[in-house]
Amino acid sequence: MIAFNKYYNKFNILSVSLVVISLLFLLFKGLNFGIDFKGGTLIELRSTDSKINVSSLRDNLNQMNLGDVSVKKFGNDTDYLIKFEINDNKNVIEKIKTNLDKSFGNNFNFRRVENVGPKVSAELLRSGIIAISVALALMLIYIWIRFEWQFSLGAILALFHDVIVTLGLFSLLGLEINLSIIAAVLTIVGYSMNDTVVIFDRVRENLKKYSDIKIFDLTNISINETLSRTLITSITTLLALLSIFFFGGEILKGFSLAMIFGVIFGTYSSIYIANTVLVRLRVSQKTILKEEE
Repeated sequence: MIAFNKYYNKFNILSVSLVVISLLFLLFKGLNFGIDFKGGTLIELRSTDSKINVSSLRDNLNQMNLGDVSVKKFGNDTDYLIKFEINDNKNVIEKIKTNLDKSFGNNFNFRRVENVGPKVSAELLRSGIIAISVALALMLIYIWIRFEWQFSLGAILALFHDVIVTLGLFSLLGLEINLSIIAAVLTIVGYSMNDTVVIFDRVRENLKKYSDIKIFDLTNISINETLSRTLITSITTLLALLSIFFFGGEILKGFSLAMIFGVIFGTYSSIYIANTVLVRLRVSQKTILKEEE
């Protein structure tokens, strides 16, 4: 049996430190919102000349005063994804076409052009915040009904930890936040809650079964009893996400990376945050029996 409870205090300090650092990054550095949330233009290009590279393309576009320009490889080696802040009309696109033809020759095929205005982007941002808030609120209500308040508090703190630390990492690394990342965060919330509920169910069963075992040791027993299920779920999910990250193309990289962070943090928090709350609140068999009366 692995002595997870031996490291409760050390990992509690680590968790608090991660949350504080993440909040500081979110407060002072902020998030790198993509076109979905701050507006702008997205262009997907395909080049017929393999000698053209990202840096030469970026240097050329930077001379056009388009604001903050992002140029990335997209899919094949000759495919490029260009993003910039101006969300103007066809005139800007025509100017870009003319400029690229002049600099590189007629070697580009404009496969896709998308514009997101400031009003639409503000609405998308507001909708994303509402979606995450509603998901957290519904999870809170479910866990409050499903378990005693001590269990609910542990699950809520674990969820808070997973979301904040994942967003903090995105802030630290300067990774773009778009609609797919919001979807990833919502998925992380569900995944983390599922992991926590599985362990909590076993803790409740063991509390009813063993009246002479203290919660410090009982949580460790419960974690070990559900460990194979937790590891199998996490590892298989991570393998799928790693495949998406490496082979799914540029569009899915942000989503898969957020999910990878979330699965790791969700597995960790279900063991070292949710359960340590029960230990610190000294949950016992009396707690369960009292709530059932």
